[in-house]
Formats: sequence, C-alpha cells, structure tokens
Amino acid sequence: MSFLSPRFENGLLSRLSGQDLALLGPMERVELAPHNALEVANRSVESIYFIERGFASVVADDADGGIIEVGLIGPEGMTGLAVVHGVEKTPFSTVVQGGGSAVRVDPGHLRAALTDSPSLHQLFMRYAQAFAVQVASTASANGRLLLEQRVARWLLMVGDRLGESFQITHEFLSIMLAVRRAGVTRALQDLEARGLIRTMRGIVAIIDRNGLAEFTNGAYGLAEKEYAALLGPENEPQAVEVREPKYYRKVSY
Repeated sequence: MSFLSPRFENGLLSRLSGQDLALLGPMERVELAPHNALEVANRSVESIYFIERGFASVVADDADGGIIEVGLIGPEGMTGLAVVHGVEKTPFSTVVQGGGSAVRVDPGHLRAALTDSPSLHQLFMRYAQAFAVQVASTASANGRLLLEQRVARWLLMVGDRLGESFQITHEFLSIMLAVRRAGVTRALQDLEARGLIRTMRGIVAIIDRNGLAEFTNGAYGLAEKEYAALLGPENEPQAVEVREPKYYRKVSY
C-alpha cells in the first residue's frame, strides 16, 4: 500500500525539494518502539531513519560497562550521519527512547543522493554540523554544570521533541546522564520546588520554559540556534510516494 504524503513531519525531509526527495529512493514509514536499536556501535549502518515522532539517544559505552548519552535525535534530524560523512560505521549506538515513527531510507540510496545532489549534500552536512554542536554542548554541560542544571537542559531538549509534558522515569534519566538515581530524584525535586517543572507518576511537565532555560546558565540554546541558523525555514509541502504498511513494522536488533 502507498500514498502521496503532502508533508513530512521530519525537519530535514520537509526542507528537501521534490527532486532531492526522489533521489533518496523508496521510503517506508516504520514504528519506533522504545529500546529498539537504530544503529549498533561498530556495525555497518543498515538503515537511515528520519524520525517524525519520538526521539532516540546516541549513547557511548563507558569503561565500567555502562552508557552515557552524547546526543539526541528527534523530528528535527536523522540517524546515519556516518554515511553522510562517507564512512560505514560509528563507535556509538543509537537507541529509541521515546517511541513514535520514522521514515526509513536505504543507506545505498543516500550515498548516491549525496553524490548526485549538491543541495541535498549541503543540507545534510549542515545538519551534521548542528548535531556536532549539540554533542559538544553536551560534553561541556557534563563537565561544568551542576546535576540540576544538566537535568534542566535535558528536559528542555526532550521537550523540544515531545512537547511540554512527557513520560520519563528517574532510573532512565540516571542512566542517560550516568549519575545515581537518587541524584536525579533530588534534581527533579529541586526544579519542581523552583516552580520550573511539575512531576506526577512518571510524567514531567515543563511549567516555566524560560526559567528552566535560564537555570541552565547558557548550556541550553546554542545547538538549537545553530540548527535554526544553518538549516533555515522548511520548504512548501512536497507530494512524495511513501510506502505505508498496514501495520507499522517494528525495528529491533
């Protein structure tokens, strides 16, 4: 079954011309369930995902066998930047954290499109630059911020991708930030006491976005401004054929 999609909910696909979209080859919408791996460290990239709903974490292994989040990808971006950079694999894994859906593209078609279209190549390289700024900002935040400020920044970034209210567990957040769960609990309690967020039964609601951003002491906003400056406004809707399964196909490894 197929249909003509009048508009993509992904910020990169929505910025491509119809001609560039066609170069990406067959597209398929797939379900992204939490904990599905979209990329596995040190394995060849098998598919490219342009997320339309939900978000994924790019994670690095630490020396003790744990993981730490180094980047977030949501409806603004794509997985598979190793392919954009002309390599086959990455030392990091990408795992779905907030379930949703994505448009899946074959990496071979992406490689050909990057060669055939300077405009597509430029857009994706600009996104790669914006994502690099995000990763660098995360490293800076991890090194200089208090835990409460790191949590505030993370909540803002997830809020950008999921909306002002979303489900999250203290355990998950502690894993992503590589800190103890008790520390995350105290941080959330502190942010709530300041009137910046509200928590209830695993749900976090951002109450004062401006105040929460100010609380990060400049750690939030740089990557977001870079994305807006480099990529510019979205294009007019394009009609492109996308394969839509009767049931979403789950992705897992």
